[in-house]
Amino acid sequence: MKKLLDIMAKLRDPKDGCAWDVEQDFKSIAPHTIEEAYEVAEAIENNDMDALKDELGDLLFQSVFHARMAEEAGHFKFDDVVDAIADKMIRRHPHVFGDQKIRSAEEQTVAWEDQKERERSRKDKNASILDGVTVGLPALTRAVKLQKRAARVGFDWPNTDGVIDKLNEEMVELSEEMVANKQDQQKIEEEFGDMMFVYANLARHLKIDPEEALRKANRKFTNRFNKIEQHIEKTHSSFEDHSLEELEELWVMAKKEERK
Repeated sequence: MKKLLDIMAKLRDPKDGCAWDVEQDFKSIAPHTIEEAYEVAEAIENNDMDALKDELGDLLFQSVFHARMAEEAGHFKFDDVVDAIADKMIRRHPHVFGDQKIRSAEEQTVAWEDQKERERSRKDKNASILDGVTVGLPALTRAVKLQKRAARVGFDWPNTDGVIDKLNEEMVELSEEMVANKQDQQKIEEEFGDMMFVYANLARHLKIDPEEALRKANRKFTNRFNKIEQHIEKTHSSFEDHSLEELEELWVMAKKEERK
């Protein structure tokens, strides 16, 4: 770590460092940090361990970058970051580092959330149950986390039947809004958002990660569309040469090839 910290300090040196690195601040680096986290997820998705090694390094470098800027501003050092996360992990795993007994991963999840809630309460006695759910999360992920927080105090449907009824209700409201207010894009967007929020809730009840499910759907679409492109290339034609019905037939053919 010392080698990496020394490299970062050199890069940020106002006199002999890299001009680009010196000019950056927390806000300008934040998008890169998010991008690196997604690239880690992509390497895992592809089961590419060489790529994962590289991407984890890139993500670690982002932590070092932010810590270096914080040290320059007199806020904290990288060692403080390490100490804080180490203390937090010990505090939140009393069944490992203490004498608490936890029998399953599910019990640990409940205990983890209980500990986080106690920590939030100590910081602010008037804190909302929903406080701390990061705004910068992907919207579907944040929706699920908000719903989980609300469910902890009983604000939840007891089963999926109620969620599906609500989903059907929201779909009807969206359809009605599209007919009644064709020009009111803001209202249509609002109804669409309500529908997506319920979709996230349904995923939670089904114990499905909606982001992961959508990533798989994206990958499936990409694979099938690529097969259509390959067919069109083999026939020396273009998309414009095919009707929508013909393209749909190629799509069905691509689906059948997946099942072989």
